[in-house]
Amino acid sequence: MTSFNYITSFFLFLTIFSLSDAGFIGINYGRIANDLPSPTSVVQLLKTQGINKVKLYDTEPTVLKALSGSNISVVVALPNELLSNASQSQSFANDWVKNNILAYYPSTQIETIAVGNEVFVDPNNTTMFLVPAMKNIHSALVNSSLDSNIKISSPIALSCLASSYPSSSGSFKPELIQPVITPMLDFLRSSGSYLMVNAYPYFAYEGNADVISLDYALFRENSGQVDSGNGLKYVSLMDAQLDAVYAAMSALKYDDLKMVVSETGWPSKGDESETGAGQDNAAAYNGNLVRRVLTGGGTPLRPKQDLEVYLFALFNENQKTGPTSEKNYGLFYPSEQKVYNIPLTVAGLAGWNGGKTQSTPTPSPSPSPVNNSGGDGGGTVSTSGVGHTWCVANGKLGVKKLQTGLDYACGEGGADCSQIQPGATCYDPNTIEAHATFAFNSYYQKKNRAMGTCDFGGAAFVVTQAPKFGKCQLSPGN
Repeated sequence: MTSFNYITSFFLFLTIFSLSDAGFIGINYGRIANDLPSPTSVVQLLKTQGINKVKLYDTEPTVLKALSGSNISVVVALPNELLSNASQSQSFANDWVKNNILAYYPSTQIETIAVGNEVFVDPNNTTMFLVPAMKNIHSALVNSSLDSNIKISSPIALSCLASSYPSSSGSFKPELIQPVITPMLDFLRSSGSYLMVNAYPYFAYEGNADVISLDYALFRENSGQVDSGNGLKYVSLMDAQLDAVYAAMSALKYDDLKMVVSETGWPSKGDESETGAGQDNAAAYNGNLVRRVLTGGGTPLRPKQDLEVYLFALFNENQKTGPTSEKNYGLFYPSEQKVYNIPLTVAGLAGWNGGKTQSTPTPSPSPSPVNNSGGDGGGTVSTSGVGHTWCVANGKLGVKKLQTGLDYACGEGGADCSQIQPGATCYDPNTIEAHATFAFNSYYQKKNRAMGTCDFGGAAFVVTQAPKFGKCQLSPGN
């Protein structure tokens, strides 16, 4: 412990004199909850915690007004449901920028517009609209002479990678490259912007805890893993994830593009089946990540590119769907009390000891594929159904509730929803209930039918008979 504190003090000493060269820590301010403090109170909380960068998921007027004059830099978002309109109509894009950006800027320091969020896994199939929407919003900024002040980007999920382990083999899914990846990267380059990436070591660890060291996932001391492709040594799963994206960009000749981690975090609470969720691990991950970022330096592949990270999230959000973990990523309770104590600024690093030490041995770090897609539980294998269970949608809850659950399952939940896309095997019947059933079951089987994984805010329930699904038979898993 003595040597660890000495090293920590040494890095803090360096940081004091090179803070301008280090990365930054921002935070995501999500509001899917009915018990959050007022936006004015939230801005005061951000100030008291020394947080000067915040990322939003919309352009809520009360929030943008509260941030006015705060000197907090803001990332706003054009939601996925507006991509179609923004891509097909320049006048719509112009009006959106006028009403949601010009009405608040510059007193509210908007620095980036996130056009969509994890669009490639959006079950509403909005991928084709992404780049045209980005270009139209950018044109609207050009018309207002704001294109040099406000950047355009779009957060991608790691599930867009076809290969991610080892990191040196990182590559984008072939079906995405020509239609959207290359045009998007071209746009980011030409507009002087950067790529946003949502990276969650928690998901990779939770699904592969038998082969991934917890210390490796939490930025704790470990023996590391050498990448057989590039010879670089990795001592954190986050570094491996980010370098897989860098390798994928490099394979397409976009080595010059910068990357910002638009979301990352670790849940402080989860269902019994959610391995790794808990306060100690959440504190260790986020606290060690803050230290990692604020002491400067990049990844093994891009050592000179300091990390720029938005933590997820500011508050626990009680109305999010999915497993218990989804409601418990916050650093703060809605009461504004801390869920756990971690440093958020350089000054706070002095007393940080790296989080609670693991009391039992963990496996040697062996990072598995780091994309968050996985599982074949929604497949088309026919079985007799003996001894099996399925997860089906509760159609009585209405379209909105089912759509929310469907979005989660196919997005953050990592369900394999490729077969319910237009033209795929299980697209018909083309109803929200049928597609939600497919997605819910895929998620449920991926989680090995664990208790609590077929709920989706009451939008799903377990059955013991194989549901009828047109010509598609849902797999009961292994």
